[in-house]
Amino acid sequence: MTEKTKKTFFGRLKEGLTKTRNNIVSGIDSVFNGFSQIDEDFYEELLEILIIGDIGINAAGQIIEKLKKQVREKHIKEPEGCKQLLIDSIKELMSGETAAYEFENKQSVILVIGVNGVGKTTTIGKIASLLNEQGKKVILAAADTFRAAAGEQLEAWAERSGAALISGSEGADPASVIYDAVNACKARKADVLICDTAGRLHNKKNLMEELKKINRIIEKEFPGVHRENLLVLDGTTGQNALNQAREFGEVAELSGLILTKLDGTAKGGIAIAIQSELNIPVKYIGVGEKITDLQKFNPNEFVDALFNVEVYDE
Repeated sequence: MTEKTKKTFFGRLKEGLTKTRNNIVSGIDSVFNGFSQIDEDFYEELLEILIIGDIGINAAGQIIEKLKKQVREKHIKEPEGCKQLLIDSIKELMSGETAAYEFENKQSVILVIGVNGVGKTTTIGKIASLLNEQGKKVILAAADTFRAAAGEQLEAWAERSGAALISGSEGADPASVIYDAVNACKARKADVLICDTAGRLHNKKNLMEELKKINRIIEKEFPGVHRENLLVLDGTTGQNALNQAREFGEVAELSGLILTKLDGTAKGGIAIAIQSELNIPVKYIGVGEKITDLQKFNPNEFVDALFNVEVYDE
């Protein structure tokens, strides 16, 4: 990513997080402005604001405990003196495992999963576009064969992103589409195969069996290939997104998360809860409809954008 693109995305990220900022940061500011000294009431008010902002009880508790420890160690008496410590505590909580993007440098198969309506197919098209810009040869597999128009939607994104498409008829066995796509990937020496999958979480047993079947085919037909299971979550659903991540984690070994629609929600704090509680890296975030509005997730930039920190000259 060029420095200009990075600045542009950071600006869009700040703009996209406006509703979340109004929900969380304005509340935090009011606590800092409303207290003349640091006491238990101050901490309780901050904790409440963080929980209301969808950061989650566990993550919010960790942030406050870390803040208390640092305030004691640094002998800070006034609230304004610990605001940066609060920001740094949130960054530290989100850092966790470094989000790796090994699939950019290895021949890889990526399964993209998520319930219908989260922007899964659109996200696949955007990732394909990002990889195409890097000069990667990408194939898309339309293995969500039960959702009406899923194949047509993915076909449009394949054309737009410069990727090839492997699909089957509506209602076909998803595993058969994966079989064809894996063999096409090998024959064409493609760099990355991205597979759209069904998102029927309400029927967890069927979904689990389907994913097992798909995994068996990939392991048999493409042994040793680098694998990724990426879960797409709708940022507007707040704590429900966290619950979905937990449920999908029971049926698939997740290697990363993608948070979409952060520009239309006051619940963007869920990114903090997910990153800290699940120990699964958020790899991409989406803050708009454009292809360039899906970018790699950087925890520090996210928190700086949330708190409206001027990192880049606009």
